[in-house]
Amino acid sequence: MSRINLRTFFAISFLLFIVLLTAFLTTVISIKSSEEIKAEIGDSISSIAYQMSDKLDFFMWSRYSEIEMISQLNLYKEDDLNDDKRILINQLKESIPSFSWVGLTDAKGNIIASTDDILKGTNIAERPVFQQAQKQPFIGDVHEAVLLAELLPNPTGEPLEFVDISFPIINQNGEFKGVLASHLSWEWSKEIERSIIKPYQKDLENSKQMEVFIVRTSDHSILLGPKGMVGETLPSNVLKKEYGVNNSWKVKTWADGKEYVTGYSATEGYLSYPGLDWTVLVRVPIEQAFTSVKHLQNYTILIGVIAAFIFAVLGWIIASKISTPLHQISKAANQLTEGKKVDIPQFKRIKDLHVLSLSLSEMVTTITETKSELGQMKRLAHNDSLTGLPNRIALYSFIDKKLENEKTGEKYLFLFLDLDGFKDVNDTFGHQAGDQLLKVVAARLKQFADKDDFVGRLGGDEFIVISRLKTSSPVKEGEKLGEQIIESINKSISLDDEEKVVIKCSIGGALWPDYSIEPDDIIQLADEALYQSKRNGKNKFTFYKK
Repeated sequence: MSRINLRTFFAISFLLFIVLLTAFLTTVISIKSSEEIKAEIGDSISSIAYQMSDKLDFFMWSRYSEIEMISQLNLYKEDDLNDDKRILINQLKESIPSFSWVGLTDAKGNIIASTDDILKGTNIAERPVFQQAQKQPFIGDVHEAVLLAELLPNPTGEPLEFVDISFPIINQNGEFKGVLASHLSWEWSKEIERSIIKPYQKDLENSKQMEVFIVRTSDHSILLGPKGMVGETLPSNVLKKEYGVNNSWKVKTWADGKEYVTGYSATEGYLSYPGLDWTVLVRVPIEQAFTSVKHLQNYTILIGVIAAFIFAVLGWIIASKISTPLHQISKAANQLTEGKKVDIPQFKRIKDLHVLSLSLSEMVTTITETKSELGQMKRLAHNDSLTGLPNRIALYSFIDKKLENEKTGEKYLFLFLDLDGFKDVNDTFGHQAGDQLLKVVAARLKQFADKDDFVGRLGGDEFIVISRLKTSSPVKEGEKLGEQIIESINKSISLDDEEKVVIKCSIGGALWPDYSIEPDDIIQLADEALYQSKRNGKNKFTFYKK
């Protein structure tokens, strides 16, 4: 029986190992990367659906609030009919073209004023827009025009479709005086659709294949979609109730037998607007959506083949010089991949192995140092180097995580602080003393922060405190916190063994989301209140007043 020498045996073994390892790593990396990219693409499509549903809710809330506001005017609660009522209705339609028609009825359902006098004198007592709005606001789902089909301009020739909003008119004595009714043209939904898709067109090949649907959740009927599909019913497997709850995405087979990456988002209403039973779907053909995934897989396979060939050739060349030392190095490398802390063995007699072991050792050291430096850089980017407090970058990161979603029901108090007389401390005692003072102030402010709160330095002697409200009396709670902070800041501060100073501060406060849903607006309002404190004599706390 013939035997092969160590060089040949090791060379063949090494070659097989390299080929198999490269194939394995290529396959694992390809699968893992592909799944991650698919998830990112699906989340992106789901995000588009969410943006659409959010804009739908916001638009409907805006129109809902406008009709509600007009219905509360004393002008419409008076019995006498004057031109002011008709003029205001016409101005509303002119300012907001989405209102195709707005009309005011008396208590019996007779239209006494309307846009362009359309349907004036007509009785709509049997129409839902009147019947359903006698005791409470009414929002009617998408429907085709009945009375207005022949009376309104229709340049497209397609059937006119509306969404109804109507409010009861109740006078000061609690008497029902009529209904303020409106028809919103469904065309506005197409404008929202175009505004959502347009930014993504340059990011997707054949972007026209991205299609948006608005579906009535209860019966799966399509309210908005590609031409020819409006009015049809989605297959039951495409839309299930739970899909739209968390803005999910699925790969689904539609009625045409093709697979689509489908993003879902259910409308939920906005503020006072209760919302309608709609779910937004965005679909992209799976072959188009995952084109980049296929390219990545092909590229990974190609790189794997090339790498396998290169390593195989190199392995054959150096196999004769590597046996036991290579095994020891390989063993140490495996331990490193398992997270163990080991030293790479050094082999000085064989130059190549010596260089290899040194390179591996230096690589491990470099990776360790790089990870440490990256961690330090992240800390420096988010923290003030003097006081250690979070800086402005950290502030916006906190806002993104804690405050952007007002649906949590949590409320926050924004306090904007500025030290009074800080420049005098710098001028009198020097900048080193000023720095020491800022550190003490920072330490005192941190005492007022719970785990859900934020204390940061924005620059100079400006600080910000964001505190989650814990009581139902935000003004009293804010004033108490502001006074406690001022009292703490006013305590004397030792600059060295002999010198002590007393620093004062002015504070402005504002509430989120009561004053605005935009955190930047709240910061601006708190800043305005801060300057009001300074104008009132400094060392005071002032709430922003609307």
